[in-house]
Amino acid sequence: MHGLAAAVGLVLLIIAVVNMSSAGPAGVALAIFVIAAIGGFVLFAMHLAKKLLPPALIVLHGLLAVIAFVVLLVALLHS
Repeated sequence: MHGLAAAVGLVLLIIAVVNMSSAGPAGVALAIFVIAAIGGFVLFAMHLAKKLLPPALIVLHGLLAVIAFVVLLVALLHS
């Protein structure tokens, strides 16, 4: 469910950013979210392959998602 919700949110954010005249901080948040999503895909693939998940990647994935959310929130509050 986590991955599905994240994928839906990412698609909706892509649509919103594409439809903006000037993406600005929302575009930055989108880029960070995409990087976090790539990390999530890697973690999911490693989980399916029953490989040990690197703690640093787990932390980085979550940290990037939180940073992107804060950047997006600030962008929305200042618009």
